[in-house]
Amino acid sequence: MPRFAIGMIWALGLAAVALPLLDFDDQVRAAPEADLTALCARLGNDDSIRDYDPALRARTASAFRKLFPNAKSGPDGDSWQTQAQYRCMNGKVMVCFVGANLPCTKMNAQRDNPGADMFCRDNPDAGSVPAYAIGHDSIHAYRCRNGKTEVTGTTRQLDQRGFAKDLWTELPAR
Repeated sequence: MPRFAIGMIWALGLAAVALPLLDFDDQVRAAPEADLTALCARLGNDDSIRDYDPALRARTASAFRKLFPNAKSGPDGDSWQTQAQYRCMNGKVMVCFVGANLPCTKMNAQRDNPGADMFCRDNPDAGSVPAYAIGHDSIHAYRCRNGKTEVTGTTRQLDQRGFAKDLWTELPAR
């Protein structure tokens, strides 16, 4: 059961505020694996990105091997916490691993790209526009011709929810 403590905010001489302090020792927490699997089964589709859950480590490691079959090893120790993310699609738990060029967010499918436009103004005949200019979440490749941006192709295919197909996989069953 939550306890409440009263704290005073003196900055700017404003009012008092009640802050809930949770007593985690008194709370019963359900097993995260069962919760996420059940949650996805119930919700069907939920594009909310959820952080790594240690209870899913073995299954997450299997998913990593599926997405990156040529990797010599998986993330080490604390890297799981910063790299593995989950969401729900079609009632299943999906997993993705964040990296420098591996965004787990919904992808940008817009052909118009202000970053590419600005890059092309400064580099009018560049053969390609780098990801730092267009954003790592863009599914398009661009080049510059006479200071104008041109789409040269598509770099990623999207699933029905707008996420990169090649970056997400279903979390394997137990």
